[in-house]
Amino acid sequence: MKKKKKTNDGTSVNSWLVRRPIQRWFPLFILPTFICFMIGFVWPFIQGIYLSFCNFNIPKDAKWVGLSNYAKAFSDSGFGHAFWNTAAFAVVSIVLINVIAFFIAYLLTQKILGANLFRTVFFMPNLIGGVVLGYIWSMIFDAILKNYNTYLTSNATYGFWGLVILVAWQQIGYMMIIYIAGLQAVPGDMLEAAKIDGATNAQTLFRVIIPNVMSSITICTFLTLTNSFKLFDQNLALTGGAPSVMLNGGKVNMTELLALNIYSTYNINRNYHGVAQAKAVVFFLLVAVLAIAQLTATRSKEVQQ
Repeated sequence: MKKKKKTNDGTSVNSWLVRRPIQRWFPLFILPTFICFMIGFVWPFIQGIYLSFCNFNIPKDAKWVGLSNYAKAFSDSGFGHAFWNTAAFAVVSIVLINVIAFFIAYLLTQKILGANLFRTVFFMPNLIGGVVLGYIWSMIFDAILKNYNTYLTSNATYGFWGLVILVAWQQIGYMMIIYIAGLQAVPGDMLEAAKIDGATNAQTLFRVIIPNVMSSITICTFLTLTNSFKLFDQNLALTGGAPSVMLNGGKVNMTELLALNIYSTYNINRNYHGVAQAKAVVFFLLVAVLAIAQLTATRSKEVQQ
């Protein structure tokens, strides 16, 4: 009589004898990561909030000044202009990047010839550093605008749209990969049912496909939103904030975004280090609130499969 082979139904893995040593020793394995997280993120973050209420050259020299740094930050015309400039840039970038990335992903999931090659080509710009891209695209734009006897940093409109084109070219491929993953996860039976019911391609796209890829839309919108507000290296390399004009008694860099404005404020002189830190705290709160609001709005529209 043959003996029956024992089958592993998974209960042994979840047994008390297995879980007990894991529960006993997991703090030992988590501790190094936790310590690094506290040293590298939590403590600098708390110290940064404290320094936003101080005048300082280095943290040891910090002197408490209260809310004066925040008053100077909000009265800075350059900071206000950078905020609205960043908001406009974020709106344009979010729409442009996500629409084009979704369209390309949709095409590349239609079993066209060379789809894998196109995916690789479109993703490659994301592998290039922002500073390198900034300098390369500045030379490209200046070579084109030279024919019109002007250059990129001579006009705020040129600088703004040049930055939009650069960032879109860099990030579309990355968002495309996320959308492809979402499109491939759409249930085939739903697509087949739509086809049997006589739905057109447009109806299938808007009634079946898009609702089922809302999780991908949530992720891509979140990434493009936060990346647009945190953009720094491309802005620094492409335009450096130029051109500059005098506005409300102060110098304003017309293509300067928020991150570059904070950096520029810190480099004015030691008396503005606290102001720059106050701007950084406001900047963090702004991005956090917008990101949470966006996640809440788009997640409520996700289809539970």
